[in-house]
Amino acid sequence: MSDVPAIFTAAVAADPARPLLTYYDDATGERTELSGVTLGNWVSKTANLLVDGLGLGPGNRADLLLPPHWQTAAILLAGWSAGLTVGYRPWSTAGLGADTAVPDVAFVSHERARSFLEAVPDADERFVLSMHPFAMPMREVPEGYRDFNAEVRVHGDVFRPYALPAATDPASPDGTTFAQWGEIARHIAGESGLTSGDRIMIDASAHEQPVQWLLAPLAAGASIVLVANADKEKLAARAESERVTRVL
Repeated sequence: MSDVPAIFTAAVAADPARPLLTYYDDATGERTELSGVTLGNWVSKTANLLVDGLGLGPGNRADLLLPPHWQTAAILLAGWSAGLTVGYRPWSTAGLGADTAVPDVAFVSHERARSFLEAVPDADERFVLSMHPFAMPMREVPEGYRDFNAEVRVHGDVFRPYALPAATDPASPDGTTFAQWGEIARHIAGESGLTSGDRIMIDASAHEQPVQWLLAPLAAGASIVLVANADKEKLAARAESERVTRVL
C-alpha cells in the first residue's frame, strides 16, 4: 500500500463484515463494535461533510483534539481520504503546544472546546463532539461550534473524492507524506509482530498516537480492540471474549 487511504480500503475489503474496530471505555461501561462496512460509512459521511459540506480537499488542514476513540478513527480516516493534512493533538497534552497554525476545520471534544477556542480563535470551522456512546447530538452546543453528530448524519454513505491525494502530499502538518505514513505504519506493525488476521487489544492511554492504535493494525490487516480507561482486572476476560491474539 502506498498511502493511508489505501491502507483503510484494503482493511475493509479483506472482510467487510468482520468487527474491524471495537471500542471499550471502562470508566463508562461503553462497548461499541464497528464492522468494516459500518466504520466505512462513518468515514464516508465525514469525508462528504468535509468535501461537499465545507468545500475542503488537498491543501486544506483539519485539526483534531480528541481522545483515541472510534469516532476519532472515523474523522482521521475521513480527513485523509479527502486528501487533507490532518493534525492530531494527543489527548493527554495539557496545553495545545507550539503549533498554533489556523486550521480550516477543527474537531474537538466537549471537554476541550474552551481551551481550543482560546488558543486558536480564528479557526474557520469548528465541530464539537459529545463522545456519547451512541453518537447522539448534544443538548447544548458550546458557542462557536457546530455539533458534529448532528451535522454528519445528513451526508451520504458513499464517498467519491473529486481529487485523490497524491502519495507525496502532506498527510500531517510536519510534512510527513501519505506514502511516508504508510511506510511508518507498516514498520510499526512489523516491529510489533502484527500480522493479518490478528485481533489486537490496545491500551489507549499507552498508545495515544493514531499511527499506533489505528494505522499500524490496519496496515497489518488486523482488527482492533481499543480500550480507554482500562480496568486491569477486566483485561484477561476481555481478551478471551474478544478472541484477542495480541495485547499492546
